[in-house]
Amino acid sequence: MTTTSAIAPSTPVINRPNTVAVGTIVWLGSEVMFFAGLFAVYFTLRATSQPLWEEQTAKLNVVYALVNTLILVSSSFTAQFGVFAAERLQARRTGGLFALTKWGVVEWFFLSYALGAIFVVGQIFEYGQLVSEHIGMQSDSYGSVFYFATGFHGLHVTGGLIAFLLVIGRVYAVKTFTHKEATSSIVVSYYWHFVDVVWIGLFLVIYVLK
Repeated sequence: MTTTSAIAPSTPVINRPNTVAVGTIVWLGSEVMFFAGLFAVYFTLRATSQPLWEEQTAKLNVVYALVNTLILVSSSFTAQFGVFAAERLQARRTGGLFALTKWGVVEWFFLSYALGAIFVVGQIFEYGQLVSEHIGMQSDSYGSVFYFATGFHGLHVTGGLIAFLLVIGRVYAVKTFTHKEATSSIVVSYYWHFVDVVWIGLFLVIYVLK
């Protein structure tokens, strides 16, 4: 007499997308629409005030803005290196300070924060220079749309800097760096990459397509 043993079927594993990441992407989609509106306003005013645009854009320091742009774009790369460290669950560096391959989330995000802060300070200095050139928020339609577009972007950059500090603080607060902390790092990188891409668009429209 033979006996047979019943083998229970394996339970299928359902891989659901991370709700935090999905929520962030949806929110960034709404931000895309907001900045698209700003671009539309800029192009509309430029089409109706071409002499004013020619006069005011000639006062822009394109080289200065390009250097500031490169600083911000480089911060996107450093933030992504921080994501790579988060994916391997490495919170802090495991080697010397200048051994970049041994850096963790904290070091890469600190560097990203510093680069972003330099960009904001550089933008403030540019505002001061433009004010001395009689381009103010209420001087004309060009000044209004310039400060409105770049100013709102600057606020988004500032929000990203705060997010970097929150992630770094969270890393120091927990005893073990887990997938939960890694998800927070990745979500912040989504936002930061978005901010960088928007600025590239603003730079091309404002400084290049005069």
